[in-house]
Amino acid sequence: MELTKKAFKAYDVRGVVPTEVNAEMAYRVGRVFAAMFAAEKVVVGHDIRLSGRELVDALTEGLRHGGSDVIDIGQCGTEMIYFATAHLDADGGIMVTASHNPAEYNGMKLVRRGARPISADTGLMEIADMVVDSKDFPHVKVPGKTEGAVRRYDIMPEYIEHLLGYIDIKALKPLKIVANPGNGGAGPVLNELAKYLPFEFIKINEIPDGTFPNGVPNPLLVPNREATAKLVREYQADLGVAWDGDFDRCFLFDEKAEFIEGYYIVGLLAEVFLRKQPGAKIMYDPRLTWNTQEVVDAAGGVAVRCKSGHAFMKECMRANEVLYGGEMSAHHYFKDFSYCDSGMIPWLLVAELLCTSGKTLSELVEARMEKFPCSGEINRKVEDSAAVLAAIEAEYAPGGQVDKLDGLSIDYAEWRFNVRVSNTEPVMRLNVETRGDKKLLAEKTAELLELIGGEEACQSPCLIGAGGNQGKCLSKNLFPVQVEKE
Repeated sequence: MELTKKAFKAYDVRGVVPTEVNAEMAYRVGRVFAAMFAAEKVVVGHDIRLSGRELVDALTEGLRHGGSDVIDIGQCGTEMIYFATAHLDADGGIMVTASHNPAEYNGMKLVRRGARPISADTGLMEIADMVVDSKDFPHVKVPGKTEGAVRRYDIMPEYIEHLLGYIDIKALKPLKIVANPGNGGAGPVLNELAKYLPFEFIKINEIPDGTFPNGVPNPLLVPNREATAKLVREYQADLGVAWDGDFDRCFLFDEKAEFIEGYYIVGLLAEVFLRKQPGAKIMYDPRLTWNTQEVVDAAGGVAVRCKSGHAFMKECMRANEVLYGGEMSAHHYFKDFSYCDSGMIPWLLVAELLCTSGKTLSELVEARMEKFPCSGEINRKVEDSAAVLAAIEAEYAPGGQVDKLDGLSIDYAEWRFNVRVSNTEPVMRLNVETRGDKKLLAEKTAELLELIGGEEACQSPCLIGAGGNQGKCLSKNLFPVQVEKE
Protein backbone atom coordinates (compact mmCIF):
# COMPACT_ATOMS: atom_id res chain seq x y z
CA MET A 1 0.00 0.00 0.00
CA GLU A 2 1.12 3.54 -0.77
CA LEU A 3 2.36 5.55 2.19
CA THR A 4 2.21 9.32 2.40
CA LYS A 5 2.63 12.00 5.06
CA LYS A 6 -0.38 13.91 3.75
CA ALA A 7 -2.65 12.63 6.53
CA PHE A 8 -0.33 13.78 9.33
CA LYS A 9 -1.74 17.11 10.52
CA ALA A 10 -0.89 19.54 13.32
CA TYR A 11 -2.87 17.67 15.97
CA ASP A 12 -3.67 14.23 14.58
CA VAL A 13 -3.71 11.90 11.58
CA ARG A 14 -6.61 12.37 9.18
CA GLY A 15 -7.05 11.42 5.52
CA VAL A 16 -8.92 9.47 2.86
CA VAL A 17 -8.98 5.66 3.09
CA PRO A 18 -7.03 3.87 1.63
CA THR A 19 -4.92 6.37 -0.33
CA GLU A 20 -3.85 8.48 2.65
CA VAL A 21 -4.74 6.27 5.61
CA ASN A 22 -4.58 2.47 5.38
CA ALA A 23 -3.77 -0.72 7.27
CA GLU A 24 -0.06 -0.62 6.45
CA MET A 25 0.21 2.89 7.84
CA ALA A 26 -1.66 1.82 10.97
CA TYR A 27 0.66 -1.15 11.47
CA ARG A 28 3.71 1.07 11.21
CA VAL A 29 2.24 3.66 13.57
CA GLY A 30 1.82 0.87 16.11
CA ARG A 31 5.42 -0.29 15.72
CA VAL A 32 6.83 3.23 15.92
CA PHE A 33 4.61 4.19 18.88
CA ALA A 34 5.71 1.15 20.87
CA ALA A 35 9.37 2.00 20.30
CA MET A 36 9.25 5.79 20.64
CA PHE A 37 7.38 5.79 23.95
CA ALA A 38 8.70 2.49 25.33
CA ALA A 39 5.05 1.61 25.68
CA GLU A 40 4.33 -1.50 27.73
CA LYS A 41 0.54 -0.97 27.70
CA VAL A 42 -1.52 0.94 25.09
CA VAL A 43 -5.28 1.55 24.87
CA VAL A 44 -6.88 1.43 21.41
CA GLY A 45 -10.40 2.04 20.12
CA HIS A 46 -12.32 3.28 17.09
CA ASP A 47 -15.32 5.38 16.17
CA ILE A 48 -18.27 4.28 14.04
CA ARG A 49 -16.53 4.45 10.64
CA LEU A 50 -16.64 1.30 8.57
CA SER A 51 -12.86 1.23 8.12
CA GLY A 52 -12.22 1.52 11.85
CA ARG A 53 -11.97 -2.14 12.79
CA GLU A 54 -9.47 -2.98 10.04
CA LEU A 55 -7.25 -0.10 11.08
CA VAL A 56 -7.44 -1.01 14.78
CA ASP A 57 -6.51 -4.62 13.98
CA ALA A 58 -3.46 -3.47 11.98
CA LEU A 59 -2.51 -0.97 14.66
CA THR A 60 -2.81 -3.67 17.32
CA GLU A 61 -0.57 -6.01 15.35
CA GLY A 62 2.07 -3.30 15.06
CA LEU A 63 1.93 -2.50 18.77
CA ARG A 64 2.17 -6.16 19.74
CA HIS A 65 5.10 -6.79 17.39
CA GLY A 66 6.79 -3.81 19.06
CA GLY A 67 6.34 -5.40 22.48
CA SER A 68 3.28 -3.50 23.74
CA ASP A 69 0.31 -5.08 25.44
CA VAL A 70 -2.92 -3.76 23.93
CA ILE A 71 -6.18 -2.92 25.71
CA ASP A 72 -8.90 -2.78 23.07
CA ILE A 73 -12.01 -0.89 24.27
CA GLY A 74 -13.80 -1.35 20.93
CA GLN A 75 -16.18 1.19 19.43
CA CYS A 76 -16.03 4.32 21.53
CA GLY A 77 -15.66 8.09 21.58
CA THR A 78 -12.35 9.91 21.56
CA GLU A 79 -12.75 11.03 25.15
CA MET A 80 -13.16 7.40 26.23
CA ILE A 81 -9.63 6.73 24.97
CA TYR A 82 -8.41 9.72 26.98
CA PHE A 83 -10.21 8.47 30.07
CA ALA A 84 -9.10 4.86 29.69
CA THR A 85 -5.46 5.79 29.11
CA ALA A 86 -5.30 7.72 32.38
CA HIS A 87 -7.69 5.52 34.36
CA LEU A 88 -5.94 2.27 33.44
CA ASP A 89 -2.48 3.77 33.89
CA ALA A 90 -1.49 2.97 30.32
CA ASP A 91 1.60 4.30 28.58
CA GLY A 92 -0.48 5.71 25.75
CA GLY A 93 -3.69 5.56 23.79
CA ILE A 94 -4.64 5.66 20.13
CA MET A 95 -8.12 6.47 18.88
CA VAL A 96 -8.93 5.56 15.30
CA THR A 97 -11.19 8.38 14.14
CA ALA A 98 -11.53 11.17 11.59
CA SER A 99 -13.69 13.30 13.86
CA HIS A 100 -16.22 15.24 11.73
CA ASN A 101 -14.80 14.39 8.30
CA PRO A 102 -16.86 12.42 5.75
CA ALA A 103 -17.29 8.67 5.73
CA GLU A 104 -14.40 8.00 3.34
CA TYR A 105 -11.95 9.51 5.85
CA ASN A 106 -10.29 7.97 8.85
CA GLY A 107 -7.30 8.73 11.03
CA MET A 108 -5.80 8.57 14.50
CA LYS A 109 -5.54 10.70 17.64
CA LEU A 110 -2.56 9.74 19.76
CA VAL A 111 -1.83 10.39 23.44
CA ARG A 112 1.02 9.54 25.79
CA ARG A 113 0.87 8.50 29.44
CA GLY A 114 -1.64 10.59 31.36
CA ALA A 115 -3.54 11.26 28.12
CA ARG A 116 -1.07 13.97 27.10
CA PRO A 117 -1.59 14.74 23.40
CA ILE A 118 0.93 13.87 20.72
CA SER A 119 0.96 16.65 18.14
CA ALA A 120 3.30 18.09 15.54
CA ASP A 121 5.23 19.74 18.37
CA THR A 122 5.51 16.62 20.51
CA GLY A 123 6.46 13.77 18.22
CA LEU A 124 3.77 13.35 15.55
CA MET A 125 5.99 14.52 12.67
CA GLU A 126 8.79 12.22 13.85
CA ILE A 127 6.28 9.36 13.79
CA ALA A 128 5.31 10.40 10.24
CA ASP A 129 8.95 10.35 9.13
CA MET A 130 9.55 6.88 10.50
CA VAL A 131 6.26 5.50 9.19
CA VAL A 132 6.68 6.76 5.64
CA ASP A 133 10.44 6.90 5.09
CA SER A 134 11.36 3.48 6.54
CA LYS A 135 11.52 1.03 3.64
CA ASP A 136 12.00 -2.24 5.53
CA PHE A 137 9.05 -2.94 7.79
CA PRO A 138 8.32 -6.68 7.90
CA HIS A 139 5.25 -7.74 9.86
CA VAL A 140 7.12 -9.77 12.43
CA LYS A 141 7.95 -9.41 16.11
CA VAL A 142 10.80 -7.00 16.76
CA PRO A 143 13.92 -9.03 17.69
CA GLY A 144 14.54 -9.01 21.41
CA LYS A 145 10.92 -8.08 22.21
CA THR A 146 8.24 -10.29 23.71
CA GLU A 147 5.12 -10.10 21.58
CA GLY A 148 2.47 -8.16 23.44
CA ALA A 149 -0.86 -9.57 24.52
CA VAL A 150 -4.25 -8.14 23.60
CA ARG A 151 -7.43 -8.06 25.66
CA ARG A 152 -10.84 -6.53 25.21
CA TYR A 153 -11.99 -4.24 28.01
CA ASP A 154 -15.37 -2.69 28.73
CA ILE A 155 -14.51 0.79 29.99
CA MET A 156 -18.12 2.01 29.89
CA PRO A 157 -19.12 1.42 33.57
CA GLU A 158 -16.08 3.24 34.96
CA TYR A 159 -16.42 6.03 32.39
CA ILE A 160 -20.11 6.58 33.22
CA GLU A 161 -19.33 6.66 36.94
CA HIS A 162 -16.72 9.34 36.30
CA LEU A 163 -19.08 11.49 34.21
CA LEU A 164 -21.78 11.38 36.87
CA GLY A 165 -19.25 12.65 39.41
CA TYR A 166 -19.41 16.12 37.83
CA ILE A 167 -23.03 16.68 38.85
CA ASP A 168 -25.24 16.33 41.90
CA ILE A 169 -27.84 13.81 40.78
CA LYS A 170 -30.05 14.63 43.79
CA ALA A 171 -30.30 18.24 42.60
CA LEU A 172 -31.64 17.26 39.18
CA LYS A 173 -35.27 17.76 38.19
CA PRO A 174 -37.25 16.32 35.28
CA LEU A 175 -36.21 17.97 32.05
CA LYS A 176 -37.20 17.25 28.50
CA ILE A 177 -34.06 16.99 26.36
CA VAL A 178 -33.74 16.44 22.61
CA ALA A 179 -30.62 14.37 21.94
CA ASN A 180 -29.10 13.99 18.46
CA PRO A 181 -25.96 11.81 18.24
CA GLY A 182 -26.06 12.17 14.44
CA ASN A 183 -25.57 8.40 14.02
CA GLY A 184 -22.16 8.86 15.64
CA GLY A 185 -20.88 7.22 18.79
CA ALA A 186 -22.73 9.21 21.46
CA GLY A 187 -25.88 7.07 21.42
CA PRO A 188 -24.67 4.14 23.56
CA VAL A 189 -23.17 6.51 26.15
CA LEU A 190 -26.38 8.51 26.30
CA ASN A 191 -28.38 5.34 26.88
CA GLU A 192 -26.16 4.40 29.80
CA LEU A 193 -26.29 7.87 31.35
CA ALA A 194 -30.07 7.96 31.01
CA LYS A 195 -30.37 5.10 33.52
CA TYR A 196 -29.21 7.46 36.27
CA LEU A 197 -30.89 10.74 35.22
CA PRO A 198 -34.47 11.96 35.76
CA PHE A 199 -34.65 13.39 32.23
CA GLU A 200 -36.99 12.55 29.37
CA PHE A 201 -34.87 12.13 26.23
CA ILE A 202 -36.31 12.60 22.75
CA LYS A 203 -33.70 10.87 20.61
CA ILE A 204 -32.96 11.22 16.93
CA ASN A 205 -30.28 9.47 14.87
CA GLU A 206 -29.17 7.58 17.97
CA ILE A 207 -27.98 4.35 16.29
CA PRO A 208 -24.26 4.42 15.40
CA ASP A 209 -23.92 4.01 11.64
CA GLY A 210 -20.68 4.48 9.73
CA THR A 211 -22.53 5.06 6.47
CA PHE A 212 -23.76 8.40 7.89
CA PRO A 213 -27.33 7.88 6.64
CA ASN A 214 -28.41 11.31 7.87
CA GLY A 215 -25.32 13.22 6.83
CA VAL A 216 -21.99 13.75 8.48
CA PRO A 217 -22.47 14.48 12.20
CA ASN A 218 -21.18 18.03 12.49
CA PRO A 219 -23.61 20.47 14.11
CA LEU A 220 -21.34 23.43 13.30
CA LEU A 221 -22.75 23.17 9.79
CA VAL A 222 -25.88 25.29 9.71
CA PRO A 223 -27.97 22.85 7.61
CA ASN A 224 -27.29 20.09 10.15
CA ARG A 225 -28.87 22.01 13.02
CA GLU A 226 -32.48 21.98 11.92
CA ALA A 227 -33.08 18.31 12.73
CA THR A 228 -32.38 19.02 16.40
CA ALA A 229 -34.09 22.42 16.46
CA LYS A 230 -37.25 21.00 14.89
CA LEU A 231 -37.70 18.46 17.67
CA VAL A 232 -37.02 21.06 20.37
CA ARG A 233 -39.88 23.12 18.94
CA GLU A 234 -42.14 20.14 18.38
CA TYR A 235 -41.74 18.68 21.87
CA GLN A 236 -41.30 22.02 23.65
CA ALA A 237 -38.09 20.68 25.11
CA ASP A 238 -35.99 22.39 27.76
CA LEU A 239 -32.72 21.70 25.97
CA GLY A 240 -31.35 20.32 22.72
CA VAL A 241 -27.99 18.55 22.47
CA ALA A 242 -26.20 17.42 19.31
CA TRP A 243 -22.78 15.78 19.01
CA ASP A 244 -20.14 15.31 16.37
CA GLY A 245 -19.19 11.79 15.30
CA ASP A 246 -16.59 10.96 17.95
CA PHE A 247 -18.53 13.09 20.49
CA ASP A 248 -15.64 15.07 21.91
CA ARG A 249 -17.84 18.12 21.27
CA CYS A 250 -21.47 18.82 22.05
CA PHE A 251 -23.62 21.65 20.74
CA LEU A 252 -26.53 23.14 22.63
CA PHE A 253 -29.94 24.54 21.67
CA ASP A 254 -32.08 26.55 24.06
CA GLU A 255 -35.78 26.01 24.77
CA LYS A 256 -36.59 28.27 21.80
CA ALA A 257 -34.61 25.93 19.52
CA GLU A 258 -31.93 28.58 19.04
CA PHE A 259 -28.37 27.33 18.49
CA ILE A 260 -26.07 28.69 21.19
CA GLU A 261 -22.55 29.56 20.06
CA GLY A 262 -19.87 27.68 21.99
CA TYR A 263 -18.37 31.04 23.00
CA TYR A 264 -21.24 31.76 25.38
CA ILE A 265 -21.20 28.24 26.82
CA VAL A 266 -17.56 28.81 27.79
CA GLY A 267 -18.61 31.82 29.87
CA LEU A 268 -21.52 29.89 31.38
CA LEU A 269 -19.35 26.95 32.44
CA ALA A 270 -16.70 29.31 33.75
CA GLU A 271 -19.31 30.70 36.15
CA VAL A 272 -20.32 27.19 37.19
CA PHE A 273 -16.77 26.18 38.07
CA LEU A 274 -15.94 29.44 39.81
CA ARG A 275 -18.96 29.02 42.10
CA LYS A 276 -17.61 25.61 43.06
CA GLN A 277 -13.99 26.73 43.34
CA PRO A 278 -13.58 30.51 43.80
CA GLY A 279 -10.32 31.96 42.54
CA ALA A 280 -9.68 29.10 40.10
CA LYS A 281 -7.96 29.57 36.76
CA ILE A 282 -10.11 29.50 33.64
CA MET A 283 -8.58 29.17 30.18
CA TYR A 284 -9.93 30.48 26.86
CA ASP A 285 -8.73 30.91 23.28
CA PRO A 286 -7.95 34.24 21.55
CA ARG A 287 -10.61 34.12 18.84
CA LEU A 288 -13.46 35.52 20.96
CA THR A 289 -12.53 36.83 24.38
CA TRP A 290 -14.42 39.75 25.88
CA ASN A 291 -17.36 37.82 27.32
CA THR A 292 -15.16 35.16 28.94
CA GLN A 293 -12.76 37.74 30.36
CA GLU A 294 -15.58 39.74 31.95
CA VAL A 295 -17.33 36.67 33.37
CA VAL A 296 -14.14 35.31 34.92
CA ASP A 297 -13.13 38.69 36.37
CA ALA A 298 -16.59 39.27 37.85
CA ALA A 299 -16.62 35.81 39.45
CA GLY A 300 -13.21 36.29 41.03
CA GLY A 301 -11.37 33.85 38.81
CA VAL A 302 -8.04 34.11 36.99
CA ALA A 303 -8.33 34.25 33.20
CA VAL A 304 -5.63 32.41 31.24
CA ARG A 305 -5.41 32.93 27.49
CA CYS A 306 -4.01 30.18 25.25
CA LYS A 307 -3.50 29.52 21.57
CA SER A 308 -6.41 27.55 20.11
CA GLY A 309 -6.06 23.85 19.31
CA HIS A 310 -6.51 20.94 21.66
CA ALA A 311 -2.81 20.11 22.01
CA PHE A 312 -1.91 23.69 22.97
CA MET A 313 -4.87 24.03 25.31
CA LYS A 314 -4.11 20.82 27.18
CA GLU A 315 -0.45 21.66 27.70
CA CYS A 316 -1.34 25.19 28.80
CA MET A 317 -3.86 23.82 31.30
CA ARG A 318 -1.29 21.48 32.79
CA ALA A 319 1.40 24.15 33.00
CA ASN A 320 -0.93 26.64 34.73
CA GLU A 321 -3.07 24.20 36.75
CA VAL A 322 -6.24 25.43 35.07
CA LEU A 323 -9.52 24.06 36.40
CA TYR A 324 -11.58 24.48 33.24
CA GLY A 325 -10.83 25.66 29.71
CA GLY A 326 -13.05 26.26 26.72
CA GLU A 327 -12.74 27.10 23.05
CA MET A 328 -15.41 28.87 21.06
CA SER A 329 -15.37 25.84 18.72
CA ALA A 330 -17.13 23.82 21.49
CA HIS A 331 -14.09 22.03 22.86
CA HIS A 332 -14.30 22.05 26.66
CA TYR A 333 -11.40 20.86 28.83
CA PHE A 334 -11.51 19.70 32.44
CA LYS A 335 -8.70 19.29 34.97
CA ASP A 336 -10.35 16.26 36.54
CA PHE A 337 -10.70 14.68 33.09
CA SER A 338 -6.92 14.48 32.64
CA TYR A 339 -7.03 18.04 31.23
CA CYS A 340 -8.84 16.60 28.21
CA ASP A 341 -11.90 17.65 26.25
CA SER A 342 -15.28 16.02 26.65
CA GLY A 343 -18.56 16.22 24.77
CA MET A 344 -20.52 14.71 27.65
CA ILE A 345 -19.49 16.75 30.70
CA PRO A 346 -20.62 20.16 29.30
CA TRP A 347 -24.23 19.28 28.63
CA LEU A 348 -24.51 17.49 31.98
CA LEU A 349 -23.30 20.65 33.75
CA VAL A 350 -25.70 22.84 31.78
CA ALA A 351 -28.61 20.51 32.53
CA GLU A 352 -27.73 20.64 36.22
CA LEU A 353 -27.61 24.45 36.04
CA LEU A 354 -31.08 24.55 34.47
CA CYS A 355 -32.35 22.49 37.40
CA THR A 356 -30.65 24.43 40.19
CA SER A 357 -31.12 27.95 38.82
CA GLY A 358 -34.74 27.60 37.76
CA LYS A 359 -33.83 29.52 34.61
CA THR A 360 -34.07 28.53 30.97
CA LEU A 361 -30.95 28.35 28.83
CA SER A 362 -31.99 31.44 26.90
CA GLU A 363 -32.33 33.33 30.19
CA LEU A 364 -28.85 32.18 31.24
CA VAL A 365 -27.10 33.39 28.07
CA GLU A 366 -29.33 36.12 26.61
CA ALA A 367 -27.73 39.03 28.49
CA ARG A 368 -24.22 37.88 27.57
CA MET A 369 -25.15 37.49 23.90
CA GLU A 370 -26.61 41.00 23.86
CA LYS A 371 -23.61 42.49 25.61
CA PHE A 372 -21.02 40.83 23.38
CA PRO A 373 -22.61 39.83 20.04
CA CYS A 374 -20.34 37.86 17.72
CA SER A 375 -20.24 36.86 14.07
CA GLY A 376 -19.71 33.19 14.62
CA GLU A 377 -16.75 31.66 12.81
CA ILE A 378 -16.66 32.41 9.08
CA ASN A 379 -14.40 30.41 6.79
CA ARG A 380 -12.90 31.52 3.50
CA LYS A 381 -10.61 29.74 1.04
CA VAL A 382 -7.86 32.08 -0.15
CA GLU A 383 -4.88 31.52 -2.43
CA ASP A 384 -2.27 33.37 -0.39
CA SER A 385 -3.16 33.49 3.30
CA ALA A 386 0.11 35.21 4.28
CA ALA A 387 -0.59 38.07 1.89
CA VAL A 388 -4.15 38.40 3.18
CA LEU A 389 -2.97 38.54 6.80
CA ALA A 390 -0.41 41.21 5.90
CA ALA A 391 -3.05 43.28 4.11
CA ILE A 392 -5.43 43.05 7.08
CA GLU A 393 -2.71 44.09 9.52
CA ALA A 394 -1.70 47.03 7.35
CA GLU A 395 -5.31 48.19 7.16
CA TYR A 396 -6.44 47.68 10.74
CA ALA A 397 -3.36 47.80 12.98
CA PRO A 398 -3.21 51.63 13.15
CA GLY A 399 -5.23 52.69 16.17
CA GLY A 400 -5.77 49.15 17.39
CA GLN A 401 -4.12 46.79 19.85
CA VAL A 402 -2.37 44.05 17.88
CA ASP A 403 -1.87 40.54 19.24
CA LYS A 404 -0.37 37.56 17.39
CA LEU A 405 -0.73 34.76 19.91
CA ASP A 406 -2.93 32.89 17.43
CA GLY A 407 -3.16 34.38 13.98
CA LEU A 408 -3.93 38.09 14.06
CA SER A 409 -6.11 39.72 16.71
CA ILE A 410 -6.77 43.47 16.77
CA ASP A 411 -8.77 45.14 19.53
CA TYR A 412 -10.44 48.54 19.45
CA ALA A 413 -12.53 50.18 22.13
CA GLU A 414 -15.88 48.93 20.79
CA TRP A 415 -15.00 45.96 18.56
CA ARG A 416 -12.32 43.39 17.91
CA PHE A 417 -11.54 40.56 15.53
CA ASN A 418 -9.33 37.54 15.07
CA VAL A 419 -8.32 36.02 11.76
CA ARG A 420 -6.18 32.92 11.54
CA VAL A 421 -5.18 30.17 9.17
CA SER A 422 -6.63 26.80 10.13
CA ASN A 423 -4.25 24.09 11.35
CA THR A 424 -6.54 21.36 10.03
CA GLU A 425 -8.05 22.75 6.81
CA PRO A 426 -6.91 25.01 3.91
CA VAL A 427 -9.02 27.97 5.05
CA MET A 428 -8.85 31.27 6.91
CA ARG A 429 -11.17 31.68 9.88
CA LEU A 430 -12.66 35.02 10.92
CA ASN A 431 -14.32 35.92 14.22
CA VAL A 432 -15.65 39.37 15.10
CA GLU A 433 -17.30 40.68 18.27
CA THR A 434 -18.48 44.06 19.59
CA ARG A 435 -19.58 45.67 22.80
CA GLY A 436 -23.32 45.42 22.34
CA ASP A 437 -23.43 46.90 18.83
CA LYS A 438 -24.95 44.51 16.28
CA LYS A 439 -24.91 47.13 13.51
CA LEU A 440 -21.19 47.70 14.02
CA LEU A 441 -20.70 43.93 14.07
CA ALA A 442 -22.36 43.59 10.69
CA GLU A 443 -20.44 46.50 9.19
CA LYS A 444 -17.00 45.39 10.35
CA THR A 445 -17.62 41.75 9.43
CA ALA A 446 -18.60 42.80 5.91
CA GLU A 447 -15.51 45.01 5.65
CA LEU A 448 -13.18 42.23 6.67
CA LEU A 449 -14.80 39.66 4.41
CA GLU A 450 -14.39 42.01 1.45
CA LEU A 451 -10.70 42.43 2.25
CA ILE A 452 -10.17 38.70 2.78
CA GLY A 453 -11.91 37.83 -0.47
CA GLY A 454 -11.59 34.22 -1.59
CA GLU A 455 -14.37 31.67 -1.71
CA GLU A 456 -16.90 30.74 0.94
CA ALA A 457 -15.80 27.60 2.72
CA CYS A 458 -17.70 25.11 4.80
CA GLN A 459 -17.10 25.04 8.53
CA SER A 460 -15.38 21.76 7.75
CA PRO A 461 -14.58 19.70 4.66
CA CYS A 462 -17.15 17.15 5.66
CA LEU A 463 -19.82 17.94 3.10
CA ILE A 464 -17.50 18.22 0.16
CA GLY A 465 -17.54 14.89 -1.55
CA ALA A 466 -20.05 13.40 0.87
CA GLY A 467 -22.85 11.24 -0.41
CA GLY A 468 -24.58 12.74 -3.44
CA ASN A 469 -23.21 16.19 -2.78
CA GLN A 470 -19.82 15.92 -4.44
CA GLY A 471 -18.30 19.29 -5.07
CA LYS A 472 -21.12 21.22 -3.39
CA CYS A 473 -20.86 23.29 -0.26
CA LEU A 474 -24.07 22.81 1.62
CA SER A 475 -23.14 25.09 4.51
CA LYS A 476 -24.75 28.40 3.69
CA ASN A 477 -25.68 31.35 5.84
CA LEU A 478 -22.67 30.86 8.06
CA PHE A 479 -22.77 34.54 8.91
CA PRO A 480 -25.91 34.95 11.03
CA VAL A 481 -25.93 38.75 11.16
CA GLN A 482 -27.87 40.54 8.44
CA VAL A 483 -25.71 43.06 6.65
CA GLU A 484 -27.71 46.06 5.46
CA LYS A 485 -26.77 47.27 2.00
CA GLU A 486 -26.63 51.00 1.62
